[in-house]
Amino acid sequence: MSPGKQASESEAAAPMAAGARLESMRRRVRLSRLAVLTAIAAGPVALCVAVASTPTTVQAATPSKPAAVRTAAVAADPGGYAQLFVSVWLRSSADDATSAQARLAQSMAPDIELPAPAAGAQSKPESVTAVHSAQREGGAWSVTVAAQYADGSVRYYAVPVAADPAGGSFTVTGAPGVVAAPAQTEVPKSSYGVTVPEGDLSSAVGEFLSAYLTGAGEVDRYLAPGVKLTAVSPTPYAAVSVEQVSAVEEAAAAEKVPADGTAVRVLVQVEARDSGGRWPLGYELTLKARSGRWEVAALESGTAQDGGAR
Repeated sequence: MSPGKQASESEAAAPMAAGARLESMRRRVRLSRLAVLTAIAAGPVALCVAVASTPTTVQAATPSKPAAVRTAAVAADPGGYAQLFVSVWLRSSADDATSAQARLAQSMAPDIELPAPAAGAQSKPESVTAVHSAQREGGAWSVTVAAQYADGSVRYYAVPVAADPAGGSFTVTGAPGVVAAPAQTEVPKSSYGVTVPEGDLSSAVGEFLSAYLTGAGEVDRYLAPGVKLTAVSPTPYAAVSVEQVSAVEEAAAAEKVPADGTAVRVLVQVEARDSGGRWPLGYELTLKARSGRWEVAALESGTAQDGGAR
């Protein structure tokens, strides 16, 4: 017997069995009522015997208890807190402890002394950024913060921070320490190893990116069915030119557009130009072949909707 037929018979048997049980219960109830009526006619003693012998046919349903759901607590990263502290701390001075920057630094780290920069010392940092957070035991964190100055120099600080178990409050527990810059990791080998020559594919991505970045034409005409993507607004560049196209799949380098549905992933290096200069940009795209042309199926470098990669 085929599995489909067995499943159909099993599904049909379930309501039949339920109906049989219901009919059996109804018969027992009718018999019990008949026994009670007969006992009433026979006398009180027979009535007691009949009630005692009447079977119980209904059971109270036991309410099912919802399964307990446990969610793992996610520790809040205090990187932003450490970043703000270093920013106001570097802009503070022990000679002016009542300034807004100094008061904020002292409220974030009550036991930490303020710096005392000398006259004519290095200017205050232009930007401060948290670059790494490491969690330790007992709610302790170490946050590495980078301070960049106008002359291009960068100084890194390690900031000890304590966080409450819920991650709702933080306190800087020690003075920042100047540390070496984080080491640079080795760049993995690119998966885009196929060089794509000038042709249908490079033209398609060039026209698409021109529409996407300069407003030259409608973006929709270059998209695969079901893909929705909005051009950058306001238009950031006046012109875009393709410098290099690399792909993961060999099909991207074919002289002719392959069969419908063939998908390739490409990395496009372009040069965008505006009144401020020339800007090298890179985009990862997925394209699909359809009706002898390449269409954009996903924009990995950015945000796409309804079919596009995010």
